Amino acid sequence: MRVIIVGAGQVGESIAADLSDAHDVVIVEQDPDRVEELNYSLDVLAVEGDGTNVTTLDEVDVADADMVIASTDDDETNIVICSTVKAVSDAFTIARVKNTEYLRTWRRSTTAFGIDFMVCTYLLAAESIVRVVGLPAARDADTFADGRVEMAEFDVDSGSPVAGQTVAEADTYDSLTFAAVVRDEEMLIPTGGTDIRAGDRLVVIGTPRSVRSFAGDVAPEEDALSGDVVIIGGSEIGYHVARMLSDRGISARLIEQDTERARWLAEKLPDTMVMETDATDIEFLEREHVGDAEVVVAALDSDEKNLLASLLAQRVGAERSVAVIDQADYVDLFEAVGIDVGINPREVVAEEITRFTRDGGAENIALIENGRAEVLEIEITSDSPLVGEPIRESVQSLPADVVIGAITRQGEYVVPRGETVIESGDHVVLFVDSEHADDVSSRL
Repeated sequence: MRVIIVGAGQVGESIAADLSDAHDVVIVEQDPDRVEELNYSLDVLAVEGDGTNVTTLDEVDVADADMVIASTDDDETNIVICSTVKAVSDAFTIARVKNTEYLRTWRRSTTAFGIDFMVCTYLLAAESIVRVVGLPAARDADTFADGRVEMAEFDVDSGSPVAGQTVAEADTYDSLTFAAVVRDEEMLIPTGGTDIRAGDRLVVIGTPRSVRSFAGDVAPEEDALSGDVVIIGGSEIGYHVARMLSDRGISARLIEQDTERARWLAEKLPDTMVMETDATDIEFLEREHVGDAEVVVAALDSDEKNLLASLLAQRVGAERSVAVIDQADYVDLFEAVGIDVGINPREVVAEEITRFTRDGGAENIALIENGRAEVLEIEITSDSPLVGEPIRESVQSLPADVVIGAITRQGEYVVPRGETVIESGDHVVLFVDSEHADDVSSRL
């Protein structure tokens, strides 16, 4: 597939890096230094130019492109890029935006703006936060097959009951699959005899009920979310997190320093307590018992503020911290100093866009371990090598080790075991390393 990416920021570069091994990728970028850097660091063709300009698009042969991704940091520019592309090409167009009003307009008429698919940075980030907040102890979570399947990633602490057990001993659930064990930066495909150690990271796939039950085994001290959630920062992400939690019957407290913004939030979020103050004031945090919160979400306008707010919340006793991290390079730093979960909005957007590029037409995709592995949902066709034979035999024909984590058949959950036979029309949720994801999905 021939893909043109306009805009070489963090999102554009992330998508290009993911696609360049299996696709012909062209990047259009206005910054000449950035163009030179990308031509050196990635297996792509980077071209200096303005993606809203037809001349530039002609220079990169947009008429022959299969897909154009508008990924600059300006919403209006991305919309214009897609509209211009549609005037001269039949390419599938994807635009990323921050303003939810553009998304609402597009959803009312999916032909609006000449855009085939639109992703909203703030909404996707908020959804990621809400999934993690709702699953105790999880550092990452995602759903598949219309919510019938859930994937989650857990850290194993020294005090965890599963530390020291084998996978077979820990696997007491009929509808749960251990997809991977991450140990010392190495990803292991587990067997029943694989031991689980403190410091490991476990990736499991199963029904939402079984995943939540397993979360209780990994960290029994962290019960299902029933208590207080505090959101620090009434940014667009903070607002949407509060709104989504309210829709789920969870009333949060939201701290916002700006008077006008706090007033607006209070009007829009009648079930949320909005407090107008500086969230880095430790006396306020103690007075308002922020330390009693089960989860504190830091969604301020800078990484430095989010780090400080998270650390202060932990200092006064908050059980769990989730922080929005704008710079992907800071994610490891946040986790190293004790922040439980870091959400990078650009990474979330890149993940959503990437699923449209899978040769096999993956219906859903989750990138985990900083993009080193993927969980894919794929509808199986009659000519798939997985059809008609037990899983233990059929997976041998694939070009890499995969773990079939879950199957749904006509809307019903099917537990994948070695003797299970996959049928045409099944939806399969599988784990595979990113290096082989394109090859595997194209064969299914």
